[in-house]
Amino acid sequence: MSFNRRSRHVTQGIARSPNRAMLRAVGFNDGDFDKPIVGVANGHSTMNPCNAGIQPLVDRAMAMLKEAGAMPQVFGIPTVTDGIGMGTEGMKYSLVSREVIADAIETSVNGQCMDGVVVVGGCDKNMPAGVMAMARMNVPGIFVYAGTIKPGHWKGQTLTIVSPFEAVGAYAAGTMSKDDYDGIERNACPSVGACGGMYTANTMSSSFEALGMSLLGSSQMASPDAEKADSAAASAKVLVAAIKKDLKPRDIITRKSIENAIALVMATGGSTNAVLHYLAIASAAEVAWTIDDFERIRQRVPVLCNLKPSGQYVAVDFHKAGGVPQVLKMLLKAGVLHGDCMTITGRTMAEELAGIPDAPRKDQDVIRPWDKPMYAQGHLAILKGNLSPEGCVAKITGLKNPSITGPARVFDSENEVMDAIMAKKIKAGDVIVIRYEGPKGGPGMQEMLAPTSALIGQGLGESVGLITDGRFSGGTWGMVVGHVAPEAYAGGTIALVQEGDSITIDAHRLLIQLNVADDELARRRAAWKQPPPRYTRGLLAKYMRLVSTASKGAITDGGE
Repeated sequence: MSFNRRSRHVTQGIARSPNRAMLRAVGFNDGDFDKPIVGVANGHSTMNPCNAGIQPLVDRAMAMLKEAGAMPQVFGIPTVTDGIGMGTEGMKYSLVSREVIADAIETSVNGQCMDGVVVVGGCDKNMPAGVMAMARMNVPGIFVYAGTIKPGHWKGQTLTIVSPFEAVGAYAAGTMSKDDYDGIERNACPSVGACGGMYTANTMSSSFEALGMSLLGSSQMASPDAEKADSAAASAKVLVAAIKKDLKPRDIITRKSIENAIALVMATGGSTNAVLHYLAIASAAEVAWTIDDFERIRQRVPVLCNLKPSGQYVAVDFHKAGGVPQVLKMLLKAGVLHGDCMTITGRTMAEELAGIPDAPRKDQDVIRPWDKPMYAQGHLAILKGNLSPEGCVAKITGLKNPSITGPARVFDSENEVMDAIMAKKIKAGDVIVIRYEGPKGGPGMQEMLAPTSALIGQGLGESVGLITDGRFSGGTWGMVVGHVAPEAYAGGTIALVQEGDSITIDAHRLLIQLNVADDELARRRAAWKQPPPRYTRGLLAKYMRLVSTASKGAITDGGE
């Protein structure tokens, strides 16, 4: 077999003997130079539970690659874990790391002319980053998810990483004892693996099954379980077959397959971050896709799964109930999934789902029947209005009344609003505005899990609105609107809001409106001045200069 990608390194005889010599130093022998070199992008890190279980998966993938006739070569990729960085200056590096990781994978794979890549990641940003890189390079690739964490327990309550954040608000409100506060913190994360609800990590991993870039059934396995390592080996074997068939990411990542992925996100109640990440993935694959496409999918796909944060169950429950394949088969039967999309196995999505039942089992309540969904339409709504003419993202399920009009409570950073919430200065009916936390202004669009969780802990989750040009954690729920664009730092209307202004959030009308006269807004705009950048050197300063608006995915590859 000949691999054109590496021909200039290993098949041009005497002229390339130094290249062969260097490969011999890392284990190549005479019979290995015609085998495909497959990179294994290794996100292992002992700094966080999300990625701490990756090395055994990498080891299994490496062994299978060799067994399948490839030459595996491992390289590391960085990771930033939101749950640890949340509420600190480190959180500004979270979304930025998505771009860094994609660039790092591109650098390693293209710089060494690898024939394929297995990306093994377990955290919010190394997942979209891996698929962005594969789409950008268009070298055969597959994504292997490190797996979900197992749920914690305290006094009969099922815990996830969101539980300690909500406990902060409850303890501050005087509705939780110190014993329960400590018990939740100590028991929320009992194993390695990524956050256990349908938060960003599980949202992206499950959507990659629908996209066709991960093996069906692999995304909701618990990280410590043997089946997770088995799936890593199976993924490696499938990739070698894809290399032989020259099956590339852009054969798989198409407009129709992205529609499949977003349909799955809607059906499972996934994270708002999926909007940002799929805008970026589509851009990397050069697929025509806009923020308005999410609203189009939302209106025809119900929420079928009863999963945290707005539901009852966690990822391991979802897996036991039939997981992603079961939901995909239901979507296919209902005519809202494209069965003719190619997958990494070389079979179509319909072929992959042929053996899956049309309806979920009756002995479980995680996946609802098509005619008895959690909600009749998807949960991620795209709102527009004078506060966000480019569009913003609202998570609207689980709310008794997804509309509010109230006085603005204005804060120019996440830390400022946390101080106000903990001091009990926020009241029912308020609409919190957190600005200068956007892609450029933050920089990096910090997630506002701490404020939203504290509000929920104080019993204000459904009675207080919150809008921001930053982001929300996949664990967030409530009357929240993120990704407001244009952002405050770019002079968006959110920068002009004043304390006490009336703001309307109305998911029924897909509206986000600052109820201030146009002439007054024009006066304020004329007086507004862009604040100085928070960083002038280093990675964050470079990111500020390159990053696009959130409505285009906050990308740096082709950003504004």
